[in-house]
Amino acid sequence: MFLREYLPQTLRDAWRAAFEQLRHGTMSVSEYAVRFSDLSRHAPALVSSVRERVRRFIEWLSHGIRFNMAGELEADVPFQQVVDIAQRLEGMWVQEGEVTEAKRPRRLGGSTSPYFGGRV
Repeated sequence: MFLREYLPQTLRDAWRAAFEQLRHGTMSVSEYAVRFSDLSRHAPALVSSVRERVRRFIEWLSHGIRFNMAGELEADVPFQQVVDIAQRLEGMWVQEGEVTEAKRPRRLGGSTSPYFGGRV
């Protein structure tokens, strides 16, 4: 009610457009969830039910996390629980990336030979 009365339509349209263009991208899941919630208030027709809100949130997540959350799209999972699951998955991906990086063989330093990872 307040928004309709006191904020210009152009501003409300801009917020709706920002919501429609929102993607997880390089944000953390927590940052994405906050931004999603803030902007979704300006596009109530796009998230008119909990199921639709959850669907959009998951679809706009990065591919790896979205792929692992296919089951949540089928079930009636509350929005906050979906956010929590996405945060846990993100944590696992970060941890796995750190483990993979630690296992990667170190290159020999100082060599200019391309066979030893040096510069040519």
